Amino acid sequence: MKKTVGVLLCLALLLCVCLPAAGGTSGGTSYYIDSVDGSESGDGLTPETAWKTVPVTECTLGPGDSVLFRRGGVYDCTLTVTNSRGTKNAPITITAYGEGAAPVLTTEKRAEVLRLFDCSYITVSDLEITAPNGGGIWVDALTAPSEGVTLERLKIHNIQNYKVTSRDNASAGAAENRGCVMVKGLPARSLFPVNGFTLKDCELFDCGNGINIWGAYDGSKGSPWDDVEFSDLDPVYNTGALIENTYFHDMDGEAVILGICDGALMTHCRVIDCCQGEGVDENGEILYFTAAAWFWGSENSTIEYCEIAGQKNVGDGMTVDFDSQSNHCTYQYIYSHDNVRFVVNNAKTSPQVGNTVRYCLSVNDNGGRNTLTQGPGEKNFRFYNNTIINSQRFDMDELFDSYVVNNIIVFEDGYRLNPNLDPSSYKGSVIANNCYYNCISGLITGTKFNTVPGFSGDDYSDINSFTLSKNSPLIGSGYKMDDGCETDFFGNKTESCNIGCYAGRGTDTPYRGESVFAKIIRFFKCLADMIKNSIAGKN
Repeated sequence: MKKTVGVLLCLALLLCVCLPAAGGTSGGTSYYIDSVDGSESGDGLTPETAWKTVPVTECTLGPGDSVLFRRGGVYDCTLTVTNSRGTKNAPITITAYGEGAAPVLTTEKRAEVLRLFDCSYITVSDLEITAPNGGGIWVDALTAPSEGVTLERLKIHNIQNYKVTSRDNASAGAAENRGCVMVKGLPARSLFPVNGFTLKDCELFDCGNGINIWGAYDGSKGSPWDDVEFSDLDPVYNTGALIENTYFHDMDGEAVILGICDGALMTHCRVIDCCQGEGVDENGEILYFTAAAWFWGSENSTIEYCEIAGQKNVGDGMTVDFDSQSNHCTYQYIYSHDNVRFVVNNAKTSPQVGNTVRYCLSVNDNGGRNTLTQGPGEKNFRFYNNTIINSQRFDMDELFDSYVVNNIIVFEDGYRLNPNLDPSSYKGSVIANNCYYNCISGLITGTKFNTVPGFSGDDYSDINSFTLSKNSPLIGSGYKMDDGCETDFFGNKTESCNIGCYAGRGTDTPYRGESVFAKIIRFFKCLADMIKNSIAGKN
C-alpha cells in the first residue's frame, strides 16, 4: 500500500512539473531540489519538502517558474526544458538556493546536463556543471524563434578535454562537440533563430570547446563549401548575442565561435591557453584548424577588450579571424600574446566586406606567419593603429578599397614584410604611415618609418612598455582616420594621431634613435638572418 501511494505521488509530481504553472509577473511556482536533505516523497514546493533528485528528464515551465538546487549538493542531471516561455517581467529561472558552494549538476552519460529547447526568457545562474563524457548546455530553437536565454555566473568544466585528430562535430549538440555551451549547430536543425542570447560572468575551462553560437542557412541550396555565395543561402542570423566578462581557459579546442550572428558582441573576456590541440600528425602534417575566438558568416559583430593568449594550433592559432563571408565585423582593443600568430582572414567565395582591426596589441604571436587576407581577399578592410611585436613574416595582398595605416610591426629576427608587388592586389587601397622595424623590406623600399619606434619600456610582459616616448617620430605622424574612436588601446583619451595603438602625446621617457651607421649594420644583420631562415625553410 505504501509503495502504491508513493508511485501515485510521483506521478502527481511529474504532472506538476511538466505542465506550465499558472502565474504572471508576480511569480509562478518554485520547485526545490536538495540532494542532502531532500526526500523522494516530498512535493518539491518548499525547501522543507524538497525533492532529493531531479524527478524528470524533460519538463515544461511557465512564466515566473523556478527550479532551485540547494547549494552544497551534487545532482545527477540530464534535464531537457522544452517549450517553456517566460516573459521579460516573469522569466523562468534555474538557479541555486541556500548557503555554501554552488550546486554541482553532472552526468557520466554522453549527453548534455541541460537542454533548453524552444525556450524564451529563461535564466540559468549560479551553478557548477561538469560532464566528463558529455556536454554542458545545448540551446536550440526547433519550432519557433527563441528570445532572451541568459546564462550567468556559471562554472562549466571537466568536459571531454582530451586530444583529437579532427575538428569537433558542431551539428549534434554540446556533448558531441565536447563543449560547454552549444547554441543551435552547424548545420542547424531548423531555420529558427536564437535571439538575445547572453553568456556573462562565467568561467568555462578544462573542456574540449567553450561556446559555439550558430545561426542557420537554407541547406537545400548547397553549403558554403560548395562555392556558393553565403548570401545566396538565405542565412538566418541569431541577433543580439552577448558574451561578457567570461573567462575561458585550458581547452583542447576553441573558446568562442560567433557563427551566422548579426550584432553579436564579445567584450571584456579572457581567453587563455585554448586551442591546445596542435592539430598535426606524427609527421607534422596539419590535420585540422582551430582558433580561439572568431567569426564565421557573421555580420555587424564585434570582439573587443579581450585578452587572448597561449594558442598552439599550428594551422590556425590566430587571434583575428574573419571567416566564410563575415562582413562589417570588428576586433578592437585586443591584447593578444604568445599565440601561433595574430591574424589570418579566410574569405570563401568572394572578398569579405567592411571588416576592421584597430587598437590592438600583439606581443610574441610568432609561431607562424601573419596574413591579412587569404582567398578572394578583403574589400573596404581597415587595419589600423595596431602594434605588433616580434612578428614572423607578414603577408599583405588582395586588399581592395582598404586602409592599412598607422601600424607598428616589429619583426622577429630574420623575418620580413611580404607585400604582393602586383598593383592589382591593392586596387583603391591606402597603405601608408606604417612603421616596419627589424626587417629588410622596409629598408629596401625606403619606407619613411623604418625606424626605432621609441617605446616607453622594454619589458614585453608589461603592456605599458608599448606606449611611446614623446620624442618618438611616430607621435603625431599617423594617417587621419575618422572613426569616432575616443580612446586608445590603453584606455587613454585619443589626443594625438600616432602610429601604433597608443594615442597620447608621449611619455617622459628618453628616445634613443638610430644613427645611419647603426641602420647600415641593422640592414646587413636583417639580411643575414633572412638568408639563414630561408635556408632553414622558415621564411
